[in-house]
Parts: sequence; structure tokens; C-alpha cells
Amino acid sequence: MSVLFLEYPKCSTCKKAKKWLDDHGVEYVDRDITTENPTATELAEWHARSGLPLRRLFNTSGMKYRELGIKAKLDAGMTDAECFDVLATDGMLVKRPLLVGDDFVIPGFKEETWAEALGLDR
Repeated sequence: MSVLFLEYPKCSTCKKAKKWLDDHGVEYVDRDITTENPTATELAEWHARSGLPLRRLFNTSGMKYRELGIKAKLDAGMTDAECFDVLATDGMLVKRPLLVGDDFVIPGFKEETWAEALGLDR
């Protein structure tokens, strides 16, 4: 099984996650989230596949998130379409790393969660 791995190459958590994938022999397509930003359509599909609240796709600790006042906009009732459009404007707004498989999407890196999704023993 090959998965899509979206990362910000300078992010220490992304580096750790990439090493974990390599160490476990997982085949993946590597995508720099800053140079090949996810589209609104991709984000909508991934959100549906993730089963998670839409807020989980946002990088809430990022400077851009704070600069744009995204939390207040979400609290004020941003629509899903508006969220996807905003996320698609800048990869730094998207929670990373992001692991995308055929039947799952996982924002952030937790070894146990990734191992379970990929059917691996830790």
C-alpha cells in the first residue's frame, strides 16, 4: 500500500514521521505542503475520509492561523466550503504531517495511530 505523505520539510515532527515511515518500510509519495498546497477539492475529500471535525485539519499553532484570526472565524460559523478555500490558500494553515491513505486521513503524527491505520506492528 502506498500512501500520500504531506509535510513541511523543516518541521521536526514531519522529519520524525518520515523517518518512522522509512523505518517501517512504508511506501509513500512525499509532498511538500508549502510548494504543492492541497486544493479545496482534495481537502474536502480528505476531510470526509478522515471522519474528524474540520477544525482538526487546521494548524492551530501556526503564525498564519493566528494572523488571519481563523479561530474567531470558525467560532463565528465559517462554512465547510469557506474552510476548504482558506486552507487551500496556504499549506502552512494545514495540520501536518498529513497521512492520506485509501480509507483514512490522519493529521499530525502519533505512532500508534499511524501503525494501526497502516496495519503495522509498532
